[in-house]
Amino acid sequence: MRRHLPLALAATLLAGGLTACGNGGGGGSSTAAFDPATCQGGTLAVLNQGGITHLDPARLYTSGGGNIPSLLFRTLTTRNRQPGDAGTKPAPDLATDLGTPSDGARTWTYRLRDDIFFEDGTPITAADVKYGIERSFAPELPGGAPYLRDWLAGAKDYQGPYKQPDGIKAIETPDPRTIIFKLSKPEGDFPFLATATQFAPVPKAKDKGAAYERHPISSGPYMVASYEQKKSLSLVRNPHWKRSTDTLRYACPDKIEVTAGLDAAVINQRITTGAGADANAVTTDAVVGPEQLAQLGTGSELDERVARGAFPSTTYLAFDTTKQPFDDERVRQALSYAINRTSVVNALGGSAVAGPSTTFLPPQAALGYQPYDYFPAGESGDPAKAKDLLAAAGQSSLAIELAHENDDAQGLGPKVAAAVQEAFQQAGVTVTLTAIDSATYRDVTGKPATQPGLSLQSWGADWPSGGPFLIPIFDGRQIITAGGNFNLAQYNDAGVNAEIDAINALTDPAAAAQRWGALDAKLGKLALVLPLTHPKDVYLYGKNVKNAVPDGWRGTYDLARISVK
Repeated sequence: MRRHLPLALAATLLAGGLTACGNGGGGGSSTAAFDPATCQGGTLAVLNQGGITHLDPARLYTSGGGNIPSLLFRTLTTRNRQPGDAGTKPAPDLATDLGTPSDGARTWTYRLRDDIFFEDGTPITAADVKYGIERSFAPELPGGAPYLRDWLAGAKDYQGPYKQPDGIKAIETPDPRTIIFKLSKPEGDFPFLATATQFAPVPKAKDKGAAYERHPISSGPYMVASYEQKKSLSLVRNPHWKRSTDTLRYACPDKIEVTAGLDAAVINQRITTGAGADANAVTTDAVVGPEQLAQLGTGSELDERVARGAFPSTTYLAFDTTKQPFDDERVRQALSYAINRTSVVNALGGSAVAGPSTTFLPPQAALGYQPYDYFPAGESGDPAKAKDLLAAAGQSSLAIELAHENDDAQGLGPKVAAAVQEAFQQAGVTVTLTAIDSATYRDVTGKPATQPGLSLQSWGADWPSGGPFLIPIFDGRQIITAGGNFNLAQYNDAGVNAEIDAINALTDPAAAAQRWGALDAKLGKLALVLPLTHPKDVYLYGKNVKNAVPDGWRGTYDLARISVK
């Protein structure tokens, strides 16, 4: 999943991954005073930049089910919603466990809990989960995670239930409580994928196609009271949700009011001031701005209202290794030595919000992170070493073009591009900056026919595992010529592809993590990408907010566990 900075995952209302919380995340009082059994009451205000573009679970591309979406939609599994390493694991949600693999992880079987209901009191069945998944294949409902089309046996060309009502044969529901998935190859990460909103149940009788998102039927602790696309969302309690079947979502506030389309500076100022209803306010996508950062660490009252984490993601330079001069590994190595990561970090706002990266995998153990630095540039680059390599490659007067977004909203714009340009110029490389409209940037860079030779990119984990981080970027079978391609190096190695398949077959996350880390280290030697930074997300919360503790999956506080009582 492409990582957006500072927006954590646009249109899905998400944020961050690896956790570290400041001052206990207690909302002005110790988290020891928080009791989920007595936290109910009040109205939580969510102030966001990103618009609530879609509310249909089929159309959302989330990590761990999202922050706001998981208030509405339960899935077969969910993120564990805990701080630290425990939070990087999936947990049962609608299902009784994480699934039973068989046939070498080519088949996964789930049993649903008893006493799970939609907002209208209708029992949730396996058929509802199956139908929800099938809807996500419909071309009328684009935007969701693409994995199921590739993973489910014989489902690649399925066009959804509106055109093919017979459904997906690889999903079986032998009884109302059992659902079985037949996969085309072993997938040990299936319990992680089952946290996606595509696994949310949808009652077929209530489906209205593209209009379903106007009022999607809730299976979670809240349901929609009103929804104005890109502007606002009002949630109230789902009277048929049972706490006894959903112990991970505390569902403390009686109401949740989401306002979208706000400026980040306005959001942070409102939360800082905490006037009126803003004392109960949080944000899922506005990291702390310069004005508030200057107040942190000074012993001010604001120090008691900050949550620190980091979504597992990497900002990097992508080389198209099929284009000159980036087809020469020595040129890629030279630029890797030349980079000044300190200046890039400063361009993103400083060391409080970003850290330097020499590995593609971000520093999260669950992904398999193994430190390496094959082209040590130090804090400010090694232009002398870069010049030597360029001379050996016959490129002493190298001139290149760097593509970037035309604004800095996502951390891929003119500020970072200028920092890269200056670093390369120190090594005698002439860099021409080419700005591309941020609205079409992924379309241009993600299509091999229009892809620049060098571009600023970012990538984030769909779940805390090395697989979804490395596969789209380095698996040659993932190269998509028609567009939507993320393997910008155009790298296709049979040995690497085989290793990916072997790791995917592992059902032990720890064993898989070790192999993913080793694969990242192997790929790092080839300089197929130039890692730049990883984020350090810093979020404020209102004076009355309690239990604003970042989780280990996304690195921001979980709306399903926050209290304003």
